[in-house]
Amino acid sequence: MVASTAFAQPGDFRVVPFEFDPFKTGLVKAAWLTGIGCPTNANTALFTSSGDIVAGTFADAGCPTTDPKDNRFEGLLLAKTGPTANFAISGASLKGLDGLVITATTTLGFDIRKALSQANPAGSHCGAGAPRFNITTTLGFTYFIGCAAGSPTATSTGFIRLRFLASAAFPQGAGQPPLDGQTVASIFIVFDEGQDTGPDFFGLAVLDNIAVNDFLIDRPGRRR
Repeated sequence: MVASTAFAQPGDFRVVPFEFDPFKTGLVKAAWLTGIGCPTNANTALFTSSGDIVAGTFADAGCPTTDPKDNRFEGLLLAKTGPTANFAISGASLKGLDGLVITATTTLGFDIRKALSQANPAGSHCGAGAPRFNITTTLGFTYFIGCAAGSPTATSTGFIRLRFLASAAFPQGAGQPPLDGQTVASIFIVFDEGQDTGPDFFGLAVLDNIAVNDFLIDRPGRRR
């Protein structure tokens, strides 16, 4: 383990979906679902021109590394149907990060089901505000960094791998100290932009391989 990541043992790192819908609108959903994540070594059954079916494999270049045991190809669905102004949120809590100190090299990230670039209007929503990481420190300050601010490290027609420097997160309020050097109290992925927010007007994102530094979560209750 890298010395700067002095959080709980990586086996404790997990990503737990949640829905915040206090007025019971029923318009948000967060869940790990099979068959929607980024495949690296998926078995396929392909039709040939002669009508036969032959066995093959498929790997998406947008997720060059993942857990080889993830043979159900689970992805994290985050959805908000209807308007952004609706007081409801889908998201996920990153558990097991006790003692994580943010440094200049601390990275967060995920793979998002979207083709080629964040600006592409097709595929998952990836805006300045959602999906985003919300980071709250033990000093009580909150910082955020949105999907559009991530740096692509791998792309394909299916998924994009994004990485974010945690120290570059934006302060939620005026006068907050730099995030660098503070200890994490909680980290959430928040999805609160609906179908009225462009460029996709989709109100939905599929994520996979949630990352804190070199540790990846690509299914419920697991880590790599």
